[in-house]
Amino acid sequence: MSLPFTSTRADAVRAQLQSELARAAALLSQRGATPATSGNFSVRLDARRILITRSGVDKGRLGAGDFMLMDSDAQPLEEGRPSAEARLHAQLYRLFPHAGSVLHTHSLIQTVASLHYARDGAVRLSGYELVKALAGHDSHEQDLLLPVFPNSQDMAAIEHAVQSWLDAGHALHGYLIAGHGLYAWGCDIAEAMRHLEAIDFMLACERERVKPT
Repeated sequence: MSLPFTSTRADAVRAQLQSELARAAALLSQRGATPATSGNFSVRLDARRILITRSGVDKGRLGAGDFMLMDSDAQPLEEGRPSAEARLHAQLYRLFPHAGSVLHTHSLIQTVASLHYARDGAVRLSGYELVKALAGHDSHEQDLLLPVFPNSQDMAAIEHAVQSWLDAGHALHGYLIAGHGLYAWGCDIAEAMRHLEAIDFMLACERERVKPT
């Protein structure tokens, strides 16, 4: 008699997470961070299953049918096609076992900053009080080194760039893709949102600082 209960409970958990993710996506859409159906969002259900937005859906109006399950290698577990960047989400969950949600957006400042700092390969955010919004940062004196990886339609190339950054001994709390946008994550949807908002704000501040006079 436990199977129906277990199935019902799993369905309820999925519905709750879909609702939370849809609300976060709608808020980000209102802020202009997901133009023209861009961006993708996911949440980890368990060690083997990830709930991710389907490809090409309006992130400001996500419904239950706009999500699908994939495994930890980004292979679909349901009918449909996940986001084109599903492999990048799966990689982050494998790299960071504590991660419970991954958010990817294309705000104006993220896209502009990603191109501005592409040649440098990273942007160093220094002296910002808001860096303390990131898990593991407890002082404004801590810098955030945010890498900018080259854009590619080959997700394996971006995965390799992420792994190379870590192999070089760098910390990773988020990253930009040149001409594209920002990836941020956290232990749950709320923390991922906090991290994304904090990084977006600091990037906007940095661009104001370096504007030509």
